[in-house]
Amino acid sequence: MKQLDVKCQTTIKTNYEIVKVVDGDGIIAKNIISNKEEEIRFYGIDAPELTPCKKLKQDEKETHLSGRFLMELAQQSYEFLRKKAKIGKRITLIQEVGNEQDPYGRTLAYVVLPNGNTLNEIMVKNGFAKPYDKLYCSELPKYQELNLRAKTRKKGLYLLVDRF
Repeated sequence: MKQLDVKCQTTIKTNYEIVKVVDGDGIIAKNIISNKEEEIRFYGIDAPELTPCKKLKQDEKETHLSGRFLMELAQQSYEFLRKKAKIGKRITLIQEVGNEQDPYGRTLAYVVLPNGNTLNEIMVKNGFAKPYDKLYCSELPKYQELNLRAKTRKKGLYLLVDRF
């Protein structure tokens, strides 16, 4: 993997393919051997919410942006990820041992494309997601640095806002 430099013990899951893009920081992936589907939440990143929910209300308070506007940003993030995470594309999931699920039961993972790039990093680097520090992620410092660069260069959503 050319970009991922996880500094803890990991589990690598191969033989997965993308079934659906859920939002700007999650997908549904299927193990092509067992045909079992899993909802994958990307480690260390957060994109705006696509639909009204408790987190959207929280984001409104934190950013001082309207929920409606945040959902418009979410749509852009979602569309960007859809271009990068094509349905049927083979992926590898890398999980940090002891940190495999979020509180909602979703699988936490770094999603690695066949070229070795991670979707997690691509989303932050291009300004369509920001670092998320509420759940442990060993790549967080790297994502914070990439986010600062994206913000400074007005990439992605930062073209429209200075925070989201």
